[in-house]
Amino acid sequence: MNAWGYTDVGKQRTENQDAYFIDINKEHTQALCVVCDGMGGAKAGNVASKVAIEAFVGRVQGLMRPKRSVEQLKQIMKEAIRYANEQVHSLALADVKYRGMGTTLVAILISGDSAVIGNIGDSRAYFVDHDGIRRITRDHSLVEDMVLLGELTEEQAKDHPNKNLITRAIGTDDSVTVDLYELVITPDSHLLLCSDGLSNLVSDQEILYEIVHGGEFDSCCKRLTEIANSRGGFDNITSVLIAL
Repeated sequence: MNAWGYTDVGKQRTENQDAYFIDINKEHTQALCVVCDGMGGAKAGNVASKVAIEAFVGRVQGLMRPKRSVEQLKQIMKEAIRYANEQVHSLALADVKYRGMGTTLVAILISGDSAVIGNIGDSRAYFVDHDGIRRITRDHSLVEDMVLLGELTEEQAKDHPNKNLITRAIGTDDSVTVDLYELVITPDSHLLLCSDGLSNLVSDQEILYEIVHGGEFDSCCKRLTEIANSRGGFDNITSVLIAL
C-alpha cells in the first residue's frame, strides 16, 4: 500500500485553500488520507482546511490501534469528524474575521482489508479496479439534491450556476453529520480523493485512464492537475491517490 498527493492553487485563485494529509503505516497495514477544501473569505478558508485536518488527524492518530474492525473504524471516523467540526466552529465564533468559515472533508481509514470513507461536502472519493471507476461518495450540494429529485440530469448539473453551493460542511454549525461508506480492500485497486477543483474539470473516465494507463503512480495526481489547469483551473486543485 502506498499513497501520493498533489495540490495546486489553479489558474484563477491567488491562495490555495485546499489541504491534504497522508499517513501510511505499512507495518500494521493501515492508512489515513484526507482532503479538505476550505471556504469562507480571503484567509478563512485556508484556516478552516488547515485546522480541520490538524484536528481530524490528531484525533484519529490518538484512537487508532492495530487490527481495527469496520465498526471501530466508523466510530473513530465519527469522533474525529466531531472534534474537527468543534475546533473549526469554535474558532469561527471566537474571531470575527473567521465568521462563517468552513471546509469540506473526505477521508479514508484503512486497517488490513477493511476501509471506511467519510465525506462532508463536495470533495469526492473514487474507487478504481479491473471493472473500471466508480464514485463512492455523494456530494452534499444543491445540484446533487436536484439530481436525486429528478429536477436535473447529471449533464445539466455539470454546468448549473449553483453547482458550487454545498449543503453540508465542517465548521459552519455546532454539529455535522458525516456520510460513511464501507469498502473491502482488494489487491491492485486504487482510491482517489479529490477536491471539486479537479472533479469539475476532469471526467471520471479521464481519471481512470490516468491511473491505469497514464504513467507512474507517483505523478498521477500532478497529471490530473495539469489537465484541470489546461481547462481553466478555476479553483484550487487537490488529489490523493492510494494504491492498495
